[in-house]
Amino acid sequence: MKKPIPAETASALIDEKIKELGDWRGKTLAKVRKIIQEADSEIVEEWKWGTPVWSHGGIVCTGETYKNHVKMTFAKGAALNDPGGLFNSSLDGNVRRAIDIHESDKIDAAALKNLIGAAVALNLIKGKSKPKTKSTSKAKSKPKSRRVRSK
Repeated sequence: MKKPIPAETASALIDEKIKELGDWRGKTLAKVRKIIQEADSEIVEEWKWGTPVWSHGGIVCTGETYKNHVKMTFAKGAALNDPGGLFNSSLDGNVRRAIDIHESDKIDAAALKNLIGAAVALNLIKGKSKPKTKSTSKAKSKPKSRRVRSK
């Protein structure tokens, strides 16, 4: 198992990614990062799978960058209400939802903060639920087949 990257290092890697992009995608990622930090002062920055990840009680979202868009993927997005209508990608999945941000798109900071807050709240609620335990009762055994004798 790989050792987790320390938060200071993860933040430095995110800084480096923003600087390395050097275009609208870097500016957009920096803006999204600021909004996330404003939405939850206890959010933790991580670096997983070569991309920024923000967590609090579990993964909240990732910030991936592509040639034509910046993608925010919410780990449990399908379980979140999205009154601001921000989710516009990965809508068919059972668990995740994403927001694709293109160069000309305006970010609704208030709606995004609400979505981040809802994702954190969901993580904290799920984290407090009791883990499922295996049943101690024995599974019913399958009845043995019987041969029927012909006379």
